[in-house]
Amino acid sequence: MRCMAVDDEPFALEILADDISKIKTLDLVRTCRSASDARRVLDYMDFDLIFLDIQMPGLSGLQLLSQMQKPPMVILTTAFEQYAVKAFELNVIDYLLKPISFERLIAAADKALSMRQLKIPQQHSADPLAALFVKSEYQTIKILHSDILYIEGLKDYVKIFTISRSAPLLTRMNVKGILSLLPANLFCRVHQSYIVSIEKIEAFQKRKIWITDKEIPVGNQFSNNFNTIYQSKK
Repeated sequence: MRCMAVDDEPFALEILADDISKIKTLDLVRTCRSASDARRVLDYMDFDLIFLDIQMPGLSGLQLLSQMQKPPMVILTTAFEQYAVKAFELNVIDYLLKPISFERLIAAADKALSMRQLKIPQQHSADPLAALFVKSEYQTIKILHSDILYIEGLKDYVKIFTISRSAPLLTRMNVKGILSLLPANLFCRVHQSYIVSIEKIEAFQKRKIWITDKEIPVGNQFSNNFNTIYQSKK
């Protein structure tokens, strides 16, 4: 599982990161020293799981969690017991009290993995009839996942390029929002402005992808995730 750890205490963050690195089911992609930094990272990167401290200067961990419309799974890490009721109202996976033993961390990671596996059959369907529904020109339009080539973001709108239509569909939604509606095993965000259908990629070279005759850039912050997914499909 792709995860991020957030804690304003450098020593606590270092220990947590080291322990996470020892758990085979976890891939620590990013660490942040504040909830505000984490919020900025979440605008362009996707995670399966966040290890989130509660009491931090400025924005607290609980405030960050309550602001996210579709948060990843969250395991709270804190030295304080009094936030537990509020935390579980926000559907956290687990609540770990510092100092966190390695055994307790493994148990929490196992719980998160079990929850993720329960969701996979619904979210990652490869059903050829699976579809995305979007509003365009005052209509709700059904687009089969298998018909989508790539998606280009334009501020508050996205253009959806498909096999069956000569012109792209325009719908009012941002890139992150539409990505959350697509199965993660079939689509990948490769740039601040682009999502691609992995199966439709015809060529890939360094930081460029080709789908039909379209050259699509691969952004620095998305390259590692894309490379991992793309290589696993080859």
